Amino acid sequence: MKNVKITVLRKLFLQDFSDIYLAPENEAGPCPLVQEGQVFLYTGSAEMPAGFCPWAWIDIYRGVNALSAGASYTPWNRTDGQQVLCCTDGVRPVVFLLEALGAE
Repeated sequence: MKNVKITVLRKLFLQDFSDIYLAPENEAGPCPLVQEGQVFLYTGSAEMPAGFCPWAWIDIYRGVNALSAGASYTPWNRTDGQQVLCCTDGVRPVVFLLEALGAE
């Protein structure tokens, strides 16, 4: 199995969706749990990296596990062993780059 590097590429905040769909008494903004450029390392055993958002982990784990097992996403991606995924928060999505790092 391969380790997988998870990098936070971008945090988005859709103000118009927030205005329409979120309760007005709640403070809203980009995801407060991660920062752009932050890196996490998946080392196997289906364990979420320390400090990672549990909801985002549920969303991207399938891709992390596939890359760890040697999945290839070419010809769709330029670089083999990489995948770009995001969490499913429709108001505050976070985009992640997953990179397989090689055998443990």
